Amino acid sequence: MNDHDDGVVTGLDAEFQAMRPRLLGVAYGLLGSLDEAEDVVQDAWLRLRSAKAGDGGDEIRDVTGWLVVTVSRLALDVLRSARHRREEYVGPWLPEPILTGPALTGPALTGPVAQPDPADRVTLDESLSMAMLVVLESLSPAERTAFVLHDVFGLTFAEVGEAVGRSPAACRQLAARARAHVASRAPRFEVDPSKHRRVVHAFARACLGDDMDALVALLDPDVVLRSDGGGRVRAGRRPVFGAAKVARLLFGIRRFGRFELVPVGVNGWPGLLRYHGDRLVSVLGLTVAGGRVTAVDMVLNPEKLARVTRADETRRSR
Repeated sequence: MNDHDDGVVTGLDAEFQAMRPRLLGVAYGLLGSLDEAEDVVQDAWLRLRSAKAGDGGDEIRDVTGWLVVTVSRLALDVLRSARHRREEYVGPWLPEPILTGPALTGPALTGPVAQPDPADRVTLDESLSMAMLVVLESLSPAERTAFVLHDVFGLTFAEVGEAVGRSPAACRQLAARARAHVASRAPRFEVDPSKHRRVVHAFARACLGDDMDALVALLDPDVVLRSDGGGRVRAGRRPVFGAAKVARLLFGIRRFGRFELVPVGVNGWPGLLRYHGDRLVSVLGLTVAGGRVTAVDMVLNPEKLARVTRADETRRSR
């Protein structure tokens, strides 16, 4: 490789690294898995390098657009192949949680906890909460791709069409169907992050206290709790509905030993980390509306907690 080629690759790498957080955000929005998203983004980078090294490399004028479309195509392929695996999944399937923003001081640990690794940084749209990603799971792969690319990330329908292999008009229809479905099932949420945070802190105190009535009062009457153990750890096989039932379940967790709850940003909104001693056992994404918790999404599957656990262990070793 001559000096000119070295310069081309270096320039490409710089452009790719600048785009990487957004590309990860697109792939994660389609897949709900950061591990799978990283694989897709890396594959797109290798394809870009290969294309630029070949005879058709000069045809790629808009590297950013090419990468977004390629990542979207690759993610759509993965999403289609993952449908069967998720249908066979043990219990509710929840997305891999992403810690966003600095963790807050909590009752269990002093100082920040489980800070996201710089290599894992994702440009995550605030609409891609845990609860919203659960709703997106009910869409077809093509509908989800059209909705995420157009409504969340602002791509034109022409660009969406390149990703899904359909005409812009067909993609417009896909997005409209997805939008109607999402609108009918989208979770209510508190738009003010400070109010959301106050409810989350009150929820944590109630879970750690002895007054179940105080916890019930913080839960919406129609609250839903989903717990994802993936068959790896003990977890509910079905969602739990209703304030009284959810409160009893949360209080029942105490029989497995004393635990601590640490406030942290989860998918763009205040959430909680649950520790037994020094061991992270779950990440809780909380949806809040009208001053009450409307959804509790509890990820317990160790595979989905691995990234958070590694970040926390790294912090502790310093």
